[in-house]
Amino acid sequence: MMYAKLILKNARRSIKDYLIYLVTMSVCVTLFYSFLSISSAYYHPLVGLSYDLAVLGDSMKLAVCMVTLLLLFLIRYVNHYMLLQRQKEFAIQAVMGMEQRTIGWLFFAETLCMGAVSVVIGIVLGMAGSQFITAMLLSDYGQDYQFTWMLFPDTLLLTIGFFACCLLLVGFFNIRSIRRVRVIDMLSAQRQNGPALGKSRFMHVLLALYLILCGWMLFSGLQMITCYFDTRFAWPVHLLFYGLILAPAASILVPAAWLVIRLVQKRRTGSRTVSFQQLLAVQTVCILLNAIAAACVPGMKSRYLLAYGSGVMNEYLTYLTVHVVFFICTFLYLVNFVVAAWKDRSPEHCYRGENLFFYGQILSKLTVHTKSMILICTTLVLSICLFLAAPVLTGWSLGYLQDRCVYDIWMYSTYNKTYEESELELDDYAAVTEFLTDNGIRTAYDHTFCEYLPRRADFHTRVKWQFPVLAISLSDYNAIREMLGHAPISLADNAFAMQWQSIASDDEKAAFLQSHPAVSTDAGTLTLADSGSYDISIGESIYNYYTDVIYIFPDHICEKLLSVNRERYIQTAEELSYADARALEAVFLDLHDTDTGQPQQSEASGVQYDIRLRTLEMNSTIGFNFVLKSAMIYGAVVLLVICLTVLSLQQLLDASRYQYRFAVLRELGVEEHSIRRLVFRQLGFWFALPVTLAVLVSAVIGVNFLQVISAQIHAYIGTAVLLAQLGAILSILALLLLCYFISTWILFLHLVEP
Repeated sequence: MMYAKLILKNARRSIKDYLIYLVTMSVCVTLFYSFLSISSAYYHPLVGLSYDLAVLGDSMKLAVCMVTLLLLFLIRYVNHYMLLQRQKEFAIQAVMGMEQRTIGWLFFAETLCMGAVSVVIGIVLGMAGSQFITAMLLSDYGQDYQFTWMLFPDTLLLTIGFFACCLLLVGFFNIRSIRRVRVIDMLSAQRQNGPALGKSRFMHVLLALYLILCGWMLFSGLQMITCYFDTRFAWPVHLLFYGLILAPAASILVPAAWLVIRLVQKRRTGSRTVSFQQLLAVQTVCILLNAIAAACVPGMKSRYLLAYGSGVMNEYLTYLTVHVVFFICTFLYLVNFVVAAWKDRSPEHCYRGENLFFYGQILSKLTVHTKSMILICTTLVLSICLFLAAPVLTGWSLGYLQDRCVYDIWMYSTYNKTYEESELELDDYAAVTEFLTDNGIRTAYDHTFCEYLPRRADFHTRVKWQFPVLAISLSDYNAIREMLGHAPISLADNAFAMQWQSIASDDEKAAFLQSHPAVSTDAGTLTLADSGSYDISIGESIYNYYTDVIYIFPDHICEKLLSVNRERYIQTAEELSYADARALEAVFLDLHDTDTGQPQQSEASGVQYDIRLRTLEMNSTIGFNFVLKSAMIYGAVVLLVICLTVLSLQQLLDASRYQYRFAVLRELGVEEHSIRRLVFRQLGFWFALPVTLAVLVSAVIGVNFLQVISAQIHAYIGTAVLLAQLGAILSILALLLLCYFISTWILFLHLVEP
């Protein structure tokens, strides 16, 4: 009973110290409950008969639980901050005769009590937060949102169980830490300074590892130029291939030259004047060159249709990631010495006002915080990239879905695994007609048509990127246009037109039109009609492999050509239910003896058949899209909260340790407004250093990423829509940063008050 009173008394007295703990834990619980609520068995939003959310709930639960494991680090770090803040109090209790084991259990009980309060607050806020997740879900499914206040028992139990395990696990670590710390160390903990500047050797180790990577990149560049280089490539491709060799070679030669110069200077003068920091400054330029070369690999492949595959691109994307991380490490490491050099070489600035105290504060913690700043900056880059990628990837997916799912039901065949013309026995899809009749499913439009090869000799052309462009008759094309609500077109007897995929770029269209003003067919030569290029969305199954265009020929021409594919497009009178769509898909796949959704990947020879249904495509794609978007946003928010919380607690811990320094300033006559301005500058440096670098690095990565997929953005998302989404995201990031900075500034001033 006495210990219980002591626990409650300590908790009430230390409520200011626990404020950061309460806020952080409450935010963690709120995020966890909000995102996990849609996986509840009691969660039944009205999304219509065309959708099934069962798979969505299971996937969401897995994604949220995996991301939430990151919160263990944050909870541990916040508890460690509380432990350091209370060390002097623990030391006094130990001096008064209380056992350190008892002190540890009392602190464990305090944190558990505060954790319980945080869980309650977080669940209440999570109930409101789940409404925003529901609104986002219904928006993706095209449904109207209606507010429903509901507590989900299974999500509640899972939330309480997860955070209870986290608190227990961290609490036992705290007890162990308190028992192992000496009382004298507790008393002097707040007056201990960090290690001397420049003593750490971690950058030497990182540089050695980086040079090994550069050696491997050099070897990969030599392999790449041996296997894929061609003198007929344009000069940017030449520059890329040689840059992938010269950039890593320069990164290796610079340290080698530095070692030679150091040895020569040591032998001649007995001293080494070229420092390790100067080596890193030069190496930073080589890092940027390596990063630029690696970043150009995906863009060059899409622009010039280079032959290397996804394995090469993944390899160089890995190189790019390592270059970015090492650049961050190098830059933040050099900041230590840049600030010290500026202080030594600018005495007129250093001794003006409170600048000497400011530089002393910065330099006293630069070495101690360098590694943590590297981790914070790298994590911020990952968080910002997740924020930026979420609307791009999900918008791309949804836009592509709308472009692909233009019919309620569509069936198609592919001839590309058929090696003899005699095997081209095309199905009329009578089983589908029977299923629709038996289940009373009425159709508004139903059209079956064939696709043709302009020349029979192209039947055996199966080389990647050289597959022949298929043709469709004018009447069939006009029937499809009528089905989709477009006006028909007309052609002269000896003319043809083209239908393009939405993803095709203007440059690609112009180049193809220029090189194909006429088409040679088995029925004669046709010329391109005036305004004979169309790009309405008619689905993707109609195009041959690795082609973005299909020819439109007059009917009498197609009658003389070899038909290789047969397709059937159906628009139902009413929306097809999820159960009927599943049943129809099962009937079709059983009939054609296939269980794959991608017939081109089947190993069997002969004509391949497949069926697509808008209901199933929309359900699976929107569900996966929502899980991906939620996981990316949740992970980005968690990483951002971790970074800003760690950054804030570092400064607050320094404030509690350096109270006497600000007391000396007051005794020297420094006014309070000058101290507030000094604190603002100090916090501004620590916040601006990792955040600004992270924003710049993320901007470069984001621009390169958007440039690589510019065609997809133009076709499926829209530049204006994407810029609006990115602007909203950046505004949220700026708001969160401002809130953390202002809160830290206020608490810092409170801690250094007399």
